Amino acid sequence: MQETDPVLIRAAMAGDVRAFEQIVRQHQQSVWRYLRRLLGDPTAAEDVAQETFLRVYRRLPSFAFRARFSTWVFQIARNAGLDELRRRARADRVVRSAQALPATVDGPAVARVEIDAALATLPVDQREALLLVEVLGIRYAEAATVLGVPVGTVKSRVFGARVRLTDWAVAGDGEGAAPARDEEAGDEV
Repeated sequence: MQETDPVLIRAAMAGDVRAFEQIVRQHQQSVWRYLRRLLGDPTAAEDVAQETFLRVYRRLPSFAFRARFSTWVFQIARNAGLDELRRRARADRVVRSAQALPATVDGPAVARVEIDAALATLPVDQREALLLVEVLGIRYAEAATVLGVPVGTVKSRVFGARVRLTDWAVAGDGEGAAPARDEEAGDEV
């Protein structure tokens, strides 16, 4: 991911709307992809991505250039995504599970639904760590900054996610989710 030019950031901080539009264009696709996988809903991801950039705009004066700008943007996106997940929980909604596919759907559409179904089986902390590191290609140290946890915790979460996804795939050859296991007790939850 290309880092945003500090001159562009400073121009946006000074109120240059075109500079901010460039920042949005530079980051909107990766923010949306992250949120789509985190939330499991492309429409909600669009809404939360818009909220993310509203927050970025409001908080732009507080950016202190101590971290990469993209890392700062992903921290805001993560918080907006977690706010959306909390809102869903308060409304007693369950995170959308994979829907049965019509027999006529195949190829990439099946793979996408299977990936989304597998990701939906992960706890949120593992899902967001995996998405940052594996899907977006962010380094562990940067993911740690985004998530606000130590690097070792990110590595542990990514490892745990990989184990769960492997179990999920092996259990049903991609046809269903494996039961969640209590990692310490080795029991199904």
